[in-house]
Amino acid sequence: MFADRLGDAAQTIQHHFDLILGALDALPVVEAMAHATHGGKRLRGFLVLESARLHGIDASRAIWPATGIEALHAYSLVHDDLPCMDDDDLRRGQPTVHKKWDEATAVLAGDALQTLAFELVSREETSPNAAVRAELALRLARASGAQGMVLGQALDIAAETAQTPLTLQEITALQQGKTGALIEWSATAGACMAQADTTALQAYARALGLAFQIADDVLDVTGDTITVGKAVGKDADAGKATFVSLLGLEAARKRASELVETACDSLAGYGKDADTLKEAARFVVTRAH
Repeated sequence: MFADRLGDAAQTIQHHFDLILGALDALPVVEAMAHATHGGKRLRGFLVLESARLHGIDASRAIWPATGIEALHAYSLVHDDLPCMDDDDLRRGQPTVHKKWDEATAVLAGDALQTLAFELVSREETSPNAAVRAELALRLARASGAQGMVLGQALDIAAETAQTPLTLQEITALQQGKTGALIEWSATAGACMAQADTTALQAYARALGLAFQIADDVLDVTGDTITVGKAVGKDADAGKATFVSLLGLEAARKRASELVETACDSLAGYGKDADTLKEAARFVVTRAH
């Protein structure tokens, strides 16, 4: 089952985190980093591992960028949960870092996780080819910074105080940065490591990333805090425009399903070797958290 493969990948990434963070001094900031990187679906790391397998890259190399992208994702969540951002008390069913420790520790833990991500993708264990490592790091910088995730987050914050709600086109552009950019990096990492064409996987990831965010918006309306592992209903309470508020619940679900089919169609050139990536796309719109 796909859920088992995803779970196995999550355990492998967790073990790698344990080794990496376990080698550091047992300081509060390191303990906060470990807390922030524990749990979660590990979908981004899974996409790295699977895209690497698709291109004949050994798992012993792929685990380094897979762990790296999960470190970067964890940093983004730690900072996103801060009082100056979303001000959340729960993440993955556990207290957020600033609640368990304090705001300064949360900021520093997030900073350290971000830099750890670049260290992991740049290590020789990732690839013996320095040009490949540099390309992975360059792509990650673009995906995570002011051209990608941070841009999307900034647009999201600006939308909270905007005079008029965002349009569907504007929300789509926002989410392509906030959520989609890291998913695209993850899905194309294996091709990048193999120095192969990334076009098909880029198309797959762009459709997948948007479907993922629509599914998140649906869960914010239909889910509960215990199952989802974080506060729900905050977007509606704040009057923010979402895919659900603009399209309606059923139309949003239908759009997500259409995007999944688009994602799967993008992988036709890989044949049955891409079946697991197709299952990943279908999982995105059927998940409960």
